[in-house]
Amino acid sequence: MDELPPYLVPHSQEPITILYRDDDLLLVRKPHLLLSVPGRHPLNRDCLISRLQQDDPGASIVHRLDLDTSGIMVIPLNKPTHAHISRQFQERRVHKTYEAVVYGKVAAERGEINLPIASDWARRPLQKICHDTGKQALTHYEVMHREPDRTRLRLAPVTGRSHQLRIHLRELGHPILGCDMYAHEAALQLSPRMLLHATTLAFTHPITGEWLEGNCPPDF
Repeated sequence: MDELPPYLVPHSQEPITILYRDDDLLLVRKPHLLLSVPGRHPLNRDCLISRLQQDDPGASIVHRLDLDTSGIMVIPLNKPTHAHISRQFQERRVHKTYEAVVYGKVAAERGEINLPIASDWARRPLQKICHDTGKQALTHYEVMHREPDRTRLRLAPVTGRSHQLRIHLRELGHPILGCDMYAHEAALQLSPRMLLHATTLAFTHPITGEWLEGNCPPDF
């Protein structure tokens, strides 16, 4: 396959899966290699929200997953729902879990990574750990399965900093397999894609007031 120009991102042909629908919101599965929102370059307009708006013009983005990350997202279908869920994200009342496959054997059965994250302005869009200017970032992790060269983890980020899970796991000494931004070469060689997937998302339904939880297992 010819290499894409640096200003273009890959265009996933995988369909978006609707996991749940009502009059106010959707729960969907975002494919790997699909932008959440349009990119800056005109040729990078294809994305999750533009596809969804073809059938649901009121659909909007209230949170994002990276291009390389697959998994569950909530999509508000009207302004009141958007405002309500946005406030839940801001107040950290939305519960999220991810699965990741990382390099090497993680020794502890569970633990936490509490390291502040800041933008690395000289190497944007990379992030960095910085105790002087970084914002507090906390990730809980739990081992699900170990193999000789890798470990499957369940991750529960408390905060939602950019690239938080990628950089925290690198700092733990176990980068995510296939992560082309933070993994070393050995971890890159073990997977053709980044093995990070948003598996669950739970929050209070803005209209019914009930606790709504969506589940979306990974395909790796």
